[in-house]
Amino acid sequence: MDISACKPHKNSTFVPVAGLSFFAIASGFLMSLIPLSLASFGMDSSLVAWLASIFYLGILVGTTCIQTIVAKVGHRFSLMLFLTLLTLTIVAMLVMPTAKVWLAARFVAGFAVAGVFVVVESWLLMADSAKQRAKRLGLYMTSLYGGSALGQLAIGPLGVNGVTPFLWVIGLLMLAILPPLLVKRGQPESLEHKKISLREVRKISLPAVIGCLVSGMLLGPIYGLMPSYINGQFDSTERTAFLMAVIILGGMLVQPFVSYLSTRVGKSLLMALFCLLGTIGIVGIADGSSVAVITVSYFLLGASCFALYPIAISLACETMAIEKIVAATELMLLSYSVGSVFGPVIAEHSSTSAHSLITYLAVVLLTTSIYMLIKSVQNTRSGHTPAIG
Repeated sequence: MDISACKPHKNSTFVPVAGLSFFAIASGFLMSLIPLSLASFGMDSSLVAWLASIFYLGILVGTTCIQTIVAKVGHRFSLMLFLTLLTLTIVAMLVMPTAKVWLAARFVAGFAVAGVFVVVESWLLMADSAKQRAKRLGLYMTSLYGGSALGQLAIGPLGVNGVTPFLWVIGLLMLAILPPLLVKRGQPESLEHKKISLREVRKISLPAVIGCLVSGMLLGPIYGLMPSYINGQFDSTERTAFLMAVIILGGMLVQPFVSYLSTRVGKSLLMALFCLLGTIGIVGIADGSSVAVITVSYFLLGASCFALYPIAISLACETMAIEKIVAATELMLLSYSVGSVFGPVIAEHSSTSAHSLITYLAVVLLTTSIYMLIKSVQNTRSGHTPAIG
């Protein structure tokens, strides 16, 4: 289909955002549930880092073929397919609670989650202008992180032991399937989704690729290892759930500011500032002597880490033709996934200290801030406009 035949106004935000919201609550709950529930299923805590890494390996593999599936069956059916596949992986984990089955299930779950992300991101990014894309991306990130924060709070009342918490996750994922199942209108017009050539890949902003890579290197360990780290520090499931929710709440509340600033401030500079903010948060976590200081520090860490991906992906897609948006989001998710695969393992084994995780996060944030600041100065000297970053 020719691009001129596309009618962007029919591209509704309701279905992807509604489905994403239920998915986010489920995945937010599941994020902390898996590492904290290992003991109740008789599995060793050393499995935590490997479960996180293999999940992101599944995302990495998924990014190589999601575009083909979306092109064949469309955005709506693809969303239902990937949510159903994710649900089946949880069923498999409950039926056969062994280390091998859980590792295999998390790999497949990563593949399914990659599909959900690419479908929803490309659905929302198929807009007419950079401003509209920024607004839609802000809505996407707010729904994703808001749902994830809400899901964290379910740990207190629902607990982390046995089958019941996982059944709640399955129920939420089934609710996520309902919007694309019942609402048949509003998906993007069928386009001939084109792959990005090697020449075009070279033209994609390097800070955009690095931003997605670093985002994975930060969020992979935060999702996979932070619940265990907080629980080890405070020995309280409720405190763990609260601080994980604070991290994600920081990521949610910062999204309107990201949307506003990304069209007004150079994106490389913006990523540098958020990384610096995250470094300040790490200092507060390490040296905080009061509950208030520690809570604010975790909030700042979440705000900084969750801000990088939307800034980076909008930087990559702002000059991309609409028929190549799916391929561009795949490429950015690929960069994110590479960081997510290696991040948890590096963070876990980089030091024998009990604070190895936050030391790792501090090093990544600070070095990225310096790199992005250098790129921002270079862009300013070469005459690039702030919006391009």
